Amino acid sequence: QVQLVESGGGSVQAGGSLTLSCAASAIAISRRSMAWFRQAPGKEREGVAAIDSNSITYLNSVKDRFTISKDNAKNTLYLQMNSLKPEDTAMYYCAARLSLDKVRRSFAIDEYHYWGQGTQVTVSS
Repeated sequence: QVQLVESGGGSVQAGGSLTLSCAASAIAISRRSMAWFRQAPGKEREGVAAIDSNSITYLNSVKDRFTISKDNAKNTLYLQMNSLKPEDTAMYYCAARLSLDKVRRSFAIDEYHYWGQGTQVTVSS
């Protein structure tokens, strides 16, 4: 059974940093398109960062602050978040594609088939 388990969320002050992790089991992430999404209360889920075999995509508002990466040996996806802002407050989810072909739309929810349970990030001003 495929599982994606996020960790690393928490509460920080504006300007702080957090690193989210997404440990995958029963699925190899090395060749799969994966992404981080977030959802704030009352808002739609939005893509934050996506990674595939040869490209990385970021939401404009997090460029130069967030970094997505994979550790294939640990089968873990990461999201390093620096210079956090109150508007980054949300539940953060990792997602993985079922098939090995690349996504056509990096931040389209229906491109991804496996989802974690989420980890909460709260940034205070």
